[in-house]
Amino acid sequence: MTYEYLIYDVDEPIATITLNRPEALNALNQPLWRELGSALKEAESDKSVRVVVLTGAGRSFCVGYDLTEKYEPPLETADDWREFLTHDMGVTMAIWNLQKPVIASVQGHCLAAGFEVALACDLTIAAENALFGEPEVRFGSGPVTLLMPWVVPMKKTRELLYTGDTVNAIEAERLGIVNRVVPDDSLVEETRAMAMKVALVPPDVMRLTKLPINRSYEIMGLYAALGTNIDHSSMLNTANVPELEEFDRITKEQGLKAALKWREDRYT
Repeated sequence: MTYEYLIYDVDEPIATITLNRPEALNALNQPLWRELGSALKEAESDKSVRVVVLTGAGRSFCVGYDLTEKYEPPLETADDWREFLTHDMGVTMAIWNLQKPVIASVQGHCLAAGFEVALACDLTIAAENALFGEPEVRFGSGPVTLLMPWVVPMKKTRELLYTGDTVNAIEAERLGIVNRVVPDDSLVEETRAMAMKVALVPPDVMRLTKLPINRSYEIMGLYAALGTNIDHSSMLNTANVPELEEFDRITKEQGLKAALKWREDRYT
């Protein structure tokens, strides 16, 4: 399959999916969401692939949703938002449910929906310059796929989701967000070394190991919690939130860069 917004490459036994909008720091627009879902299916069906590596082109992994994207038709009701967000959560959880292990290889910004994509991966290797967080809460939005409580201790989850603060790679490793922190210039090499090590496990053994791990979280209520979050996010996106309205106004009148500066200035 030919992709416009990502690069799909197989070097047996590894398939590498590279989010490829470096000029936008790999912000997720709807075409990229759809292509990511298709690439995951392609990797799943390819018997030569034992491990999938998910990464981003350029200086960042992914900064989350593309805040400049216009939706057609517009999202006006809670039901509109629920359908929209359920689709995107489904792509993120396709990573979680893939029968093959997925390794996130993260450099630079890994934020918002991009952070959730990394959390859904089985393993994460981070460059020293990586930053993780959910800054969208600072202007009245929230996580779509609320995986953080399932990975990060409760008190720290509350802090990150109440403040929108980010954590660096070392702190992310301490919190269990990443498995390993490596020098920036060694990220590709170290990720491949981990992928090759994981690929030594026979596919059937890997599949029958990953599945019960996933089921353990699902039995604890993972999907019920994610569904509840989608319901609340759908209502949040139709609520009258002054900060979100102001963010949108500045974006329209002065551009996204000015809106992001306004958002961050409120917290400094």
